[in-house]
Amino acid sequence: MKKTVITVVGKDSVGIIAKVCTYLSENQINILDISQTIVDGFFHMMMVVDGDQTEKRFTEISEDLEKIGQEISCVIHVQREEIFDMMHRL
Repeated sequence: MKKTVITVVGKDSVGIIAKVCTYLSENQINILDISQTIVDGFFHMMMVVDGDQTEKRFTEISEDLEKIGQEISCVIHVQREEIFDMMHRL
């Protein structure tokens, strides 16, 4: 798993960043860049991560983060960096 873009969107609540970052840390996924904002009670976070050290496959990480998103009432989307770049090149 190379560079990956992770987005998290939902109603703001305590622990969103902690829950996502704890999962990444436990799976040897390094956060390269992170940005988060809260607008009118809605939380948005975008992360660029490096998963070269993780033993998990991309699909497994994506599914795990989706489940975490459901637990914290957020939508978590995981995309490979090259696909993200192609989609936003238009």
